[in-house]
Amino acid sequence: MDQAVLILIKPDGLKKSLTGNILTRLSETKLEIVAAKMVRVSKSLAEEHYKHLKDKPFFPEIIHYLQGDLHDRKKVMALVYWGPDAITKCRDLAGSTNPEEAEATSIRGSYGRITTSGVYENVVHVSSNVPEAEREIKLWFNPDEIIVDLYGTKTVAQKECATKVWADK
Repeated sequence: MDQAVLILIKPDGLKKSLTGNILTRLSETKLEIVAAKMVRVSKSLAEEHYKHLKDKPFFPEIIHYLQGDLHDRKKVMALVYWGPDAITKCRDLAGSTNPEEAEATSIRGSYGRITTSGVYENVVHVSSNVPEAEREIKLWFNPDEIIVDLYGTKTVAQKECATKVWADK
């Protein structure tokens, strides 16, 4: 069964120039990349992404981590992979959330670490299940940014919608 999964290459992965290594590893899944972009992560986006952890004592620090405050990289690379068993394939390659428990050959086992304050700098995020993947993909991407129709859409007419465009020289 074809599935979609959200992958985030987190600020520590970008700072360590691991994007190519991570994408090479993910290519082993033989899945298709159907969306990709660099995202400047706002506090509200980070909080919504990690809302299931809001009651945890490390919540503020994980928000700062995703926003790039800990690595001077205020961005993440967001990708949607699509194909048969996408979630399982990508999660297996990523390894355990805790880098110290991850297989040494996994992405997190190879490149992750735990900070002295206990934050898991695990380089990538991978959606955990089908409902979470849908919630996360809809949070990070608009329908027009994905090259396949993953979920139902509707067309909405908007009056006076301001859009940033390139200025003339």
